[in-house]
Amino acid sequence: MASDLQRKKTSIVFTAMDSNGDGFLERADFEALTDRWEHIRGGADQGRLREIMMGWWDTLRSASDHDRDDRVTVEEVLSVVSDLGTMLDLVVATAESMFEAVDEDGDGRVSAPEYGRMIHAWTGNDAPTDAVFARLDLDGDGSISKSEFVRHWVEFWAGDDADAPGTHVFGEV
Repeated sequence: MASDLQRKKTSIVFTAMDSNGDGFLERADFEALTDRWEHIRGGADQGRLREIMMGWWDTLRSASDHDRDDRVTVEEVLSVVSDLGTMLDLVVATAESMFEAVDEDGDGRVSAPEYGRMIHAWTGNDAPTDAVFARLDLDGDGSISKSEFVRHWVEFWAGDDADAPGTHVFGEV
């Protein structure tokens, strides 16, 4: 069973991704998120971003859509979240794909502007991201490495520590 913190984190992301507010995640929601992100990013490699996001939808649907109706409820997501600690290989694989999507210029690091564009795409608003980015930049070098990103993604999805930097990977919780 998902903890209160896991429920809160998952609900924040679920609500942001549910583009039409119908209480379900569907392929169309991932397409809408990808469209927003592509628009915000401008000329970056849009084909690869779309491939990664639709791959994440396929993974989520496969793991969560228990009734196979091609719609995922927050409860279905939470049923998987509570077990993610035992599926770290899946969480890490998803993190590595997402890192590739966020690292627009392919330099192996996520800059503050790249992170800000991701958050803007996911949340649909232009909330400041400097404080959260500083918390995620563990070594203070001005960017988030792939290993830092993976660690934070695992902390967010499989973790239950309110003080872990990754708890705030999608913004303050």
